[in-house]
Amino acid sequence: MNITILTVGKIKEKFFRQAIDEYAKRLSGYAKVEQIEVKDEKEPNNASPKDLELIKEKEGQAILAKIKQQQYVITLEVNGEALTSVGLSQKIEMLMNRGSSDIVFVIGGSNGLGQAVKQRSNYELSFSNMTYPHQLMKVILLEQIYRAFKIMKGESYHK
Repeated sequence: MNITILTVGKIKEKFFRQAIDEYAKRLSGYAKVEQIEVKDEKEPNNASPKDLELIKEKEGQAILAKIKQQQYVITLEVNGEALTSVGLSQKIEMLMNRGSSDIVFVIGGSNGLGQAVKQRSNYELSFSNMTYPHQLMKVILLEQIYRAFKIMKGESYHK
C-alpha cells in the first residue's frame, strides 16, 4: 500500500514536524508513506476574489503535477463526507480490496483547493466544519490514517 500526503506549503513549526514524523514512522509499518509539499503562492494585501481564485489555480497546477494517473485521490474539503475513524478504516480497506493501493490525500492551501483539483478528486473527505491550520491538519490526517490501519489489523490503539 502506498500513501502519499500532498500538501500546499511547508511545515515551519518544529513541534508539528516532530508529530508528523512520529506518525509517518508509525504508519510506515503498514504502508509506504511519501510526503510531498508544493509551494504556496504569496497572497497580496487586499486580495480580490479573482486574486484568490488565481492563487488556488496556480497551487492546483502544482498539486496536479505531482499526482499520477493511477493514483486514487482523496481531497480534504469542508463539504466532503464526514467519516468516523472506523469508517475511514473501512474506506481504505475497500480501496485496497478493489486494487487501489496507491492513495493520495490532498490538503490544499489556506484559500482552499482549485476547481481542477476538485475535479481530479475521487473522494472528498471532511474532518470537520471547522477550519484548522494546515500544519495541524497534516498531523491529524496522519494520525487518523495510522489509526485506520490499526483498526483494520484488529490491533489495540483505537478506543
